[in-house]
Amino acid sequence: MAGKNPFRTTLVAPCGMDCAICMAFLREKNRCGGCYSANCSCRRHCTIAACEHIRGRYRHGCGSFPCRRLKQLDKRYRAKYRMSMLDNLAAIREHGIRAFVRSERERWTCTACGGTINVHRHHCSSCGKEDE
Repeated sequence: MAGKNPFRTTLVAPCGMDCAICMAFLREKNRCGGCYSANCSCRRHCTIAACEHIRGRYRHGCGSFPCRRLKQLDKRYRAKYRMSMLDNLAAIREHGIRAFVRSERERWTCTACGGTINVHRHHCSSCGKEDE
């Protein structure tokens, strides 16, 4: 999957994570199919995906959006992985899911080989080039 274009709207999780750049999706063994697949390895334990206030894929219908859990997740991803779920959700809300996926493709495609940058490891999942 790493050498192909994995970026698609069905791989954006309710929390704003793009599953196409997740190490669980990019790994060869026991690959996760993304949050909307039957074999999602993350969703079983994800309280955000199980939230009863999520309406559709990216619309959160509660007065406490973003909730404490989403804020904590966002803080961790900003610090460790240089990406933000809240920024992703804001971009989806502002410009639409298709525009978001196009920008993700540009941001996370390896300039050396066209593979996908693994957000958790900061390198290309195809050629191993370090993320810049």
